[in-house]
Amino acid sequence: MTSATPALDVASFQSAADTVLASAVEGERRVPGVVAMVTDRDGNIYEGAAGVRRMGTDDAITTDDVFAIFSTTKAITATAALQLVEAGQLDLDAPASDYAPRIGELQVLEGFDDAGNPVQRAPRSVPTTRQLLTHTGGFGYDFFDVNYCRLAEEHGQPSVITSTMAALTTPLLFDPGERWQYGTNLDWVGQVVEGITGARLGEVFAEKIFAPLGIENVSFDLRDDFRPRLAQIHARGDDGSLTPMDLELPSPPEVHMGGHGLYGTVGDYMKFIRMWLNDGAGERGRVLSEATVEMALRNHLGDLPVTALPGVIPSLSNDAEFFPGQSKSWSLPFMINNEKAPTGRPAGAHGWAGLANLFYWIDRENGFGGYWATQILPFGDPTSFIKYMELETAFYNALG
Repeated sequence: MTSATPALDVASFQSAADTVLASAVEGERRVPGVVAMVTDRDGNIYEGAAGVRRMGTDDAITTDDVFAIFSTTKAITATAALQLVEAGQLDLDAPASDYAPRIGELQVLEGFDDAGNPVQRAPRSVPTTRQLLTHTGGFGYDFFDVNYCRLAEEHGQPSVITSTMAALTTPLLFDPGERWQYGTNLDWVGQVVEGITGARLGEVFAEKIFAPLGIENVSFDLRDDFRPRLAQIHARGDDGSLTPMDLELPSPPEVHMGGHGLYGTVGDYMKFIRMWLNDGAGERGRVLSEATVEMALRNHLGDLPVTALPGVIPSLSNDAEFFPGQSKSWSLPFMINNEKAPTGRPAGAHGWAGLANLFYWIDRENGFGGYWATQILPFGDPTSFIKYMELETAFYNALG
């Protein structure tokens, strides 16, 4: 349950946040543009934008701009699954193949033979939806796992950003439940949701989540009205330079990828964050019951640790980890920091990130959440991540 919101020195924080954003778009290793927002339970208390949509132009980024939000999609997919649990249509501990049959056909990748061919075997069990939600289902990403990377480079395994079923049907890397490994688990949760509802994932989001939250600017399609305000993805060079990539996710996609496929505005994502601050209630209706929220936000990972993310494909990700040396767990939608973070984020708060250096946190204890959006590859960009940490630190300094 939520508690009383503590006093925040709003003017002090707004001034400090403006300073952080301004410093992020200056210097040799600047970010191209950034949008950041912070909310309490009632509405945004800070909205800021600095820089440009595309390097080499004077096209100023705005708080209404559209971003490829990558893995910050995952928590929305988890929410759709939780609604089905609440409705009695989804058993989290049943084989996910009961709802998405193709997942039951997948084998475990044990390695490669002397000829370089993949060696596979039957899994000891089919992943459950709970395991998929907690990233213990057995899946990974090619940019975080050497074996998936080898499948891509030597055997033509498509990248997840192609948003195809072929990209989704990878072998398991280990037997379900053995460990935490970040990967395409939530894409499969999307398939579970579609299998139960008989609708595309984006249609489920629109009716069951976006409508009660008042969200109008989030979609799996890069809509015509998004293009004039689309922040461009940039590649960070070894020398710190930024080059526009002209990278777009397929639109319309073959598969609505529940792990990374959405485009949207930061302002609309804040409505989603507020829903979690308000025990499942949205601006126009309830998304989840209070009981479901409480259940979902517990540690569902047990004693298994959330581990660092190794940057296997340097163009897509650096080595990355939140709060190194501190214990992290996983609820059904989010990472949990088990210890007070260096920023001041309290133990038991939630958060996660997206590949193009988007970051958010949800602090239900104090009643606040924030989101930092840039469009830079590789993930774990030092400038974007450090400035996000500075923003969060400035917030908790103002919270006293």
